[in-house]
Amino acid sequence: MTENAPRIVRADTPQGPCAQLHGRWGAAELGNGARWKALSAQLRSHPMALALGWDLRQLQWLDHVGAQLLWSHWRHAWPQRLICTDEQRAMLARVAALTTAAAAPEPWRLGAQIDHLGVLVLHGVDHARHILELLGQLLIDLVRLVRAPQRGPWRDISGHLYRMGATALPITALLGFLIGVVLAYLMSLQLRQFGAESFIVNILGISLMRELGPMLAAILVAGRSGSAITAQIGVMRVTEELDAMRVMGIAHGFRLVMPRTLALALAMPLVSVWTTLAALAGGMLAADLTMDISPAYFIQALPAATQVGNLGLAMAKSVVFGACIALIGCHWGLRVKPNTQSLGEGTTASVVSSITMVIVVDAVFAVAFRNIGI
Repeated sequence: MTENAPRIVRADTPQGPCAQLHGRWGAAELGNGARWKALSAQLRSHPMALALGWDLRQLQWLDHVGAQLLWSHWRHAWPQRLICTDEQRAMLARVAALTTAAAAPEPWRLGAQIDHLGVLVLHGVDHARHILELLGQLLIDLVRLVRAPQRGPWRDISGHLYRMGATALPITALLGFLIGVVLAYLMSLQLRQFGAESFIVNILGISLMRELGPMLAAILVAGRSGSAITAQIGVMRVTEELDAMRVMGIAHGFRLVMPRTLALALAMPLVSVWTTLAALAGGMLAADLTMDISPAYFIQALPAATQVGNLGLAMAKSVVFGACIALIGCHWGLRVKPNTQSLGEGTTASVVSSITMVIVVDAVFAVAFRNIGI
């Protein structure tokens, strides 16, 4: 060990045990990882105690790094017996003055928790009120469109219909096909045990056509188009285009909310049917490979296994899914503040809210139509 290495030597004095500091206690020496670990171990072996004194007169160098290390080891309190020079005491006093104690954690209070819950409830009510206003304005805009269809934003509707519907077909077909393959393969393992391979058509037909197909398509569209709607309107807020539209007298609902809602409500049933067909194709292929059920038998048995009402129910749900996803995306987009952080938070909240809404609405449809026998 060199003479400059920071170290602690324990000595017995007439006043009691004393920790004598030697070497250079500075940033250059303490920046060495090995020396830092060795000195930390020595400090832990000399815990802060009333009987233990500290002698700093043998130090060759002491700067704010070494002083901060000592002050932290002393737990931000001066030891009872401290022997040092005036310069060393001034350095320690300066470090002590600039050291701020950690704020004590706020005690748990029932009133604060109730206040926090109340703030969350008020935020939820505010979001519900804004969505209700959007829905009411949408109905008014639809009446306006019916009364004067020649003045409707048909070009915007067709553009959104292409971007939200046609461009979503490849990814929805791929994922639907893979979901169908996975479902058919997993169910074949169980049906083969009971010799009920032919029922794979019934299970795939009902599950994919009535529940999984529309919900899978809605979740994909919510993550793809719902986030795009929020980002588009949010960027318009950041670039002050929304303010410019208001100054020019262009209604946000008629030119922003209604075209996107109509386009997604029209595209969603078609995307749902497309996804269901792709999933059935994947299930038919997997059934042929795993259970030797030919595609001809699958196509012949499918109409008898599933009722036409299931397809109508799926398309009705998809219309509701599409309209809700568009409204939620527009809601979060219009509430974006003119900064990039709010834009990212709004996009994330839009996707989460849309997917949650899809699952909740699907559950409501399942319970409602089960009670009426469909």
